[in-house]
Amino acid sequence: MTDFVRSLRLWFAPRRMGDEGETPDYRFSLANERTFLAWIRTALALIGGGFAVDQFLPHLGWGVRVGLALALLAAGALCALRAVNHWVRCERAMRRKEDLPVSRFPTVLSLAVAVVAVAMLVIVVLGRGG
Repeated sequence: MTDFVRSLRLWFAPRRMGDEGETPDYRFSLANERTFLAWIRTALALIGGGFAVDQFLPHLGWGVRVGLALALLAAGALCALRAVNHWVRCERAMRRKEDLPVSRFPTVLSLAVAVVAVAMLVIVVLGRGG
């Protein structure tokens, strides 16, 4: 069974995590949970931003508005999925006494948000100049 499938199974059966090595100090597990919740808050903010762009910027062209909204909504959905995947991977690593996993996702998410922010900046500057 691939590591991804094993991780996916742990998303829905966290009790199986007990089969993975030894129970870590509860403070580390709680810190991992707080990190998970921070990722979820970020996902909710991105989703809220996507809805806000769609609902409160009707003066934008349909394609621009929908494109920006979809970019934010997709980033929010990916962030929510990544949150649980990251939680499982970190919990498993702590139980196995392995190094915590590294990921490119924070960089990808940052770049996606920056691209949307620059697009919004251009829209604001062009909108006020026109």
